[in-house]
Amino acid sequence: MNDSTKSLSKVIRIDESEIRGHLDEMVRGTVEETLNAMLDAEADEMCNAQRYEHSPDRIDTRAGSYKRKLHTKAGEVEVKMPKLRKQTFETAIIERYRRRDISIEEAIVQMYLAGVSVRRVEDVTEALWGTRVSSGTVSNLNKKVYKHIERWRTQEIKGSFAYVYLDGIVLKRSWGGEIKNVSVLAAIGVDSDGYRRILGVSEGHKEDKAGWLGFLKELKKRGLSGVRLMISDACLGLVESIAEVFPDTDWQRCAVHFYRNVFSHVPRGRMREVAAMLKAIHAQENREAAERKSKDVISKLRDMKLKAAADLVEKSIHETFAYFAYPPQHWLKIKTNNPMERLLKEARRRTKVVGAFPDGNSALMLVAARLRHVSSTTWGTRKYMNMNLLNEMDQEAIHSVA
Repeated sequence: MNDSTKSLSKVIRIDESEIRGHLDEMVRGTVEETLNAMLDAEADEMCNAQRYEHSPDRIDTRAGSYKRKLHTKAGEVEVKMPKLRKQTFETAIIERYRRRDISIEEAIVQMYLAGVSVRRVEDVTEALWGTRVSSGTVSNLNKKVYKHIERWRTQEIKGSFAYVYLDGIVLKRSWGGEIKNVSVLAAIGVDSDGYRRILGVSEGHKEDKAGWLGFLKELKKRGLSGVRLMISDACLGLVESIAEVFPDTDWQRCAVHFYRNVFSHVPRGRMREVAAMLKAIHAQENREAAERKSKDVISKLRDMKLKAAADLVEKSIHETFAYFAYPPQHWLKIKTNNPMERLLKEARRRTKVVGAFPDGNSALMLVAARLRHVSSTTWGTRKYMNMNLLNEMDQEAIHSVA
C-alpha cells in the first residue's frame, strides 16, 4: 500500500466515524435540554413555586444540583439533578426514559397535541416516565422542541445524493369542525458513502403538483445535488415536477406500487398468478430482456381476458425499468420505494395516537420528530449500499467511449 492509498484509507475511516456520530449529535442537544427542563419542572412542583420565585406558598427551596451522565439512544447526555433543602429529590423520569421506545421529542409533541385534555397529558407522562407533568410544562417544552425540529428540517443539504426516494403520508386535521386531509411529503437519499439520510420533510396540503413542485424546489434550494435517480410512486404531479426541477434525473416508478395498480384490474382469484407474471419481468438480467418478457405477459393477460390490466402494463411498464441503468447490486434497493414505505409506516403508527391534528404544522412536526429520531438509530449510521460500484460503472462507461 503506497502513501497516497494509506492517506485515502485514513480519510475514509475518519469520514465513516463522523457519519456514525453526526446523526446522534443532532438529537443529543435536544434530549439533554428537554430532560433538564423536565427535571427543573418537577423540582418546581415539589417546591410549590418556580425557581427564584417569591411565593408565600413555597414549601421548599433549591440547594443547587449535581451532574449525572445518562446513556440514551442519542448517546451520552449530562443531566443536572436538582437538590432541595428539605426534601430528597426523587424522579422516575430518568429510568423510564431509558426504557422507552419513543423519542422524547415525539412524546412531547404528542402530549401537546393531545393536550387539549390536561388529564390526557398527565396520563401520557405518567405512563412514559412515572411522573405527571402539567400541560403548561409540556406546552413550554413543546415550543423548544419545535425550534429544534425546524432547525433540523431546514438545514443545508451537504454532499451528493445519487439515489433519492420520495413519498408522502396523508393524515387527518380538524378544520372548522370538519375533518380534512393534510399531506406530509418526505425525501430520503443515499449519499456518496452509501449512508441514508433524511433530506426533507414538508407539509404539502395535498399530494399534487403544487405540493411536490414546492417541495422539490426547496430541496434544491437547500443544496440537494448529484441526483441520478429518483424513486417514487406515480403520484399526481410528482413526475412532472421531477422533470421540471431536476431535468437530468432519471425517474424509477416503484415496481411494487405498479403491481398494486395492475392488481386493481385483476380478480382476487387470479392475483397470485398475475403477481408471478409481473415479477418475472423484473427478474430479467437486463432491460432488453425485461421488455421482451413484458410483451409475453401483455399477450397472456389479453388471453386471460384481463384487458385493463394488459393495457396498463403495455402503457406504463417501461416506467419501472430505469433501475436497469445502474449497478445490478443496487437493483433490489432502487427498483421499489420500500425504504421510504417502511419509514412512513413507522411515522403513521406514531401519529395514530393523535387522531385528527389541530393544524398542518402539528402533523408536520410529529412526523419530522419521528423521522429525526429514526435517523439517529442504526438506520442512519449503518451503510446501506456500496456506492463505489456506481463510480466503477461510470469509469467503465468513460473508458468504453474512449
